[in-house]
Parts: sequence; C-alpha cells; structure tokens
Amino acid sequence: MQIQVVDYQDKDAGKLFVQSLRETGFGVLINHPIQQELVESIYKNWYEYFSTEEKRELSFDPEKQDGYFSTEISETAKGHAKKDIKEYFHVYPWGRIPEQLKEEILTYYDNASELAAELLDWVEKYGPENVSSKYSEKLSNMIKDTPNTLLRILHYPPLSGDEEPGAVRAAAHEDINLLTILPAANEPGLQVQKQDGSWVDVPSDFGSLIINIGDMLQEASGGYFPSTSHRVINPSGKASEKSRISLPLFLHPRSEVVLSERHTQRSYLLERLKELGVK
Repeated sequence: MQIQVVDYQDKDAGKLFVQSLRETGFGVLINHPIQQELVESIYKNWYEYFSTEEKRELSFDPEKQDGYFSTEISETAKGHAKKDIKEYFHVYPWGRIPEQLKEEILTYYDNASELAAELLDWVEKYGPENVSSKYSEKLSNMIKDTPNTLLRILHYPPLSGDEEPGAVRAAAHEDINLLTILPAANEPGLQVQKQDGSWVDVPSDFGSLIINIGDMLQEASGGYFPSTSHRVINPSGKASEKSRISLPLFLHPRSEVVLSERHTQRSYLLERLKELGVK
C-alpha cells in the first residue's frame, strides 16, 4: 500500500491521484494552487483564538452544527468509548464566524472548494465507466451551491499527562463526506490503516495537501472508492508539549442529492451524526 505524492502540475496528475485514492483511500498533492502563506496565517490566527475564552461565546448550535465545540463535548469516534482530545470550530459561509477571522477563513473556504470541484472531476474522469455511471449527477455538481460543505478548524492541545487512559487526539474513524481536503498540519501524527490492519504515516510535509475518501463517495461508487480508516496519534517526548492545528474541508453534497438506492446526503448524514453522539 503506497500513498502517492502527486505533483498537481504533472500532465498525468489526475490519473495518478485517482489511482492512489483507489488503492489506499488517500492521495497527496504538491505544487497545488492553495497558498501556503494563507494556510500558515490561518493556523497562527486560529491558534490565538483557541487560546482565549472568546471561543465559548460562539458555542455550537446542536441543530445547525456551526460554532465552537469544546474538549468536553468533542466527538467520540464510532466504536470507541473515549472522547477525542481536541476542540474545534465549524465554519459554514452562512454560519457564525468570529468577525476578525471571517474574511481570511472564507477566502480559504472558497479556494479549497474550487479545487475540490476539480478533484471530483478527476475522480469521475479517471474512474471506470461502469462506476462513473452510478453517480446520480456529476460529482462536482453535487457540491455546487451546497450549504453543507464543512470547514473544521481543529486544535489538538498539548498533552498534560492527565488525559483519560486510552484517549487519543483522534481515534480511528472514517469520514462521512465525499472527499476531505486537508493541508498538512503544523505537527505530524496522521496515520492510515492498511488492509492487514497495520498503520502507516501519511506523507505530511508542510505545504502538501492530503485528500481522502469519505463514506459518501464509497456509497455513491458502490464501494469502488474505499473510505479508509485513519487516526491522529498522541505525540511523545517534546512533541507532546506542542499544539496541533488542522484544517480539514469536508465536501458534502446538497441535502437532496441521491447517493445510492438507500440514501440521500441528508439521510446518510443524520444516520452517522447519531452514531457519533453529536445529534
């Protein structure tokens, strides 16, 4: 199992990227259009925001799922008993966003969503015709004008040593959505599970873009594109004293989009949110 690092400028980039997704559930892009300076600025500004009590003024709305989620109410991964060691903020363009951070984070949201549409076109173009014919509409059209695509700013705080035994930064899980787009975090720790059950580090040089398949694309492709289990492990030594900031964009179709005979986006999402204990 080899996650491919693909040069976005390469003439065969689309083909190589989709091949990596098919084989591993993950692909890594370098020389992509997302500006590294923008990502670094977001990491810095949101780290400062998470360091203040102001974050609690925008506590999450259980119905809309926007706003700040504290470590006390963090997710519990499906099949796990311990909450992840993380806090995070959910950004939707229609949702509540700290005023001083709004313009920058929405610029990133728009840029990453534009790239996402291109990546979904690659998935459709370079997947087998009998798989592409399963989609109820073009994959890139599924996210057009969607209110559901979620940008999550994650903060994994330094480890204090008082953590609940067995708790980790992000327990093994699969994502719910079509694709997840993630700039390499400011600290390592992301791992993907191989078919034999062992774990390997995801290539995460600062400046690269990590993309993985979510359950909705697995559902829509009839299982051809695998939603692969991944996790964020706890660091050790000096690294445990550092915060980790992460910025995943979860591509969600519009609510009415048909994924399969069994599910629309909405029915699938509600099922999974209940399993995660946040609905």
